[in-house]
Amino acid sequence: MDAKRLEHFRQRLLAELRRHTENAQHNQADALEIAMADGVKDAADLSFQDVEQEIEYRLSERESSFVSEIKEALRRIEEGRYGICENCGKPISERRLEAMPTARYDADCQALIEAQRGPEETPTL
Repeated sequence: MDAKRLEHFRQRLLAELRRHTENAQHNQADALEIAMADGVKDAADLSFQDVEQEIEYRLSERESSFVSEIKEALRRIEEGRYGICENCGKPISERRLEAMPTARYDADCQALIEAQRGPEETPTL
């Protein structure tokens, strides 16, 4: 991959990093706000509050997971490994990278991994 395309993906990943970091911080702040909220009147209110707080925590965890994947992709760029399948060593198509800039595997290897593990067990790549 040439330097111009690599820079394109680096900038795209940095923008995604900012977005997901902000989202994680926002979800954490919302969860804390829910935990500190006054006005709980009965068990139903408390139960609803617990559910809302759990949703915000899970959203924050998901965003944090995206942040980790993006940081790893940026590390691969710095190490000269970006766009190379971690399984077979072949180039990952730019079309796939455009759709999923954090992809670690080419489409063929990703399909094999999902077939072996099952799609519900396969991490977001």
